[in-house]
Amino acid sequence: MQQPIPSKADIKLIRSLGQKKSRDSTGLFVAEGEKIVAEALCQSEIEVEAVYRTADTGEDIMARMSQLATPSPALAVMRMPGRESAREILSRDYSGITLALDSIRDPGNMGTILRIADWFGIDNILASEDCVDIYNPKTIQASMGAFLRKRPAYIDLNTAIPTLSDCGIKIYATSLDGESIYGKRLEKSGVMIVMGSENNGISQALLDIIPEKILIPPFITGRDCSRSESLNVGTATAIFCYELRRN
Repeated sequence: MQQPIPSKADIKLIRSLGQKKSRDSTGLFVAEGEKIVAEALCQSEIEVEAVYRTADTGEDIMARMSQLATPSPALAVMRMPGRESAREILSRDYSGITLALDSIRDPGNMGTILRIADWFGIDNILASEDCVDIYNPKTIQASMGAFLRKRPAYIDLNTAIPTLSDCGIKIYATSLDGESIYGKRLEKSGVMIVMGSENNGISQALLDIIPEKILIPPFITGRDCSRSESLNVGTATAIFCYELRRN
């Protein structure tokens, strides 16, 4: 799907896709990197609209289109898949492990979480509607291609979580006021872990409807958690996923 040299209009459009408003209005997004582009072309259901390579366009044109400080040799324009309705999301198979993300705003953290979910084989990812857009260029880069296989479903968690709980899904909220994850017998299936935002954690409205709260305590027994910065949400997600997958 090699493309000719992009026109000025093409360059302007591709550059604009760094903004969510433009992505939403066009239904397009950009992914950069040889590996990501190759995987999208050969192993993904995402529709690839165009591919540009530095070898064909030249470094100057690629730099004008790229969202990266150091442009990659390959760039693809892709079409965003349609979003599921709330009914479709809630009718998914929740017999395994689900991650629910509340107000994750940092694109790097979102990309890291997608990569972690991919590593641990977790397919269901729900995201509150104020989470960062998965097709943000920084999310794409941080996911290292995981966005092609793991796509969060954006939904109102305040409505979705009670509905899923009523269907028998075990819900755990991550909280500094929770029970230690290391002393807690966690369900291994039909379970959801709710991860909170980088700065504020899980919203109080969600905490109020989730009775079971889990904490990752500091390694040194007796250490006051308030004296240290809380774990990065990506790091905390990796620990929870490991504990859920551990026999």
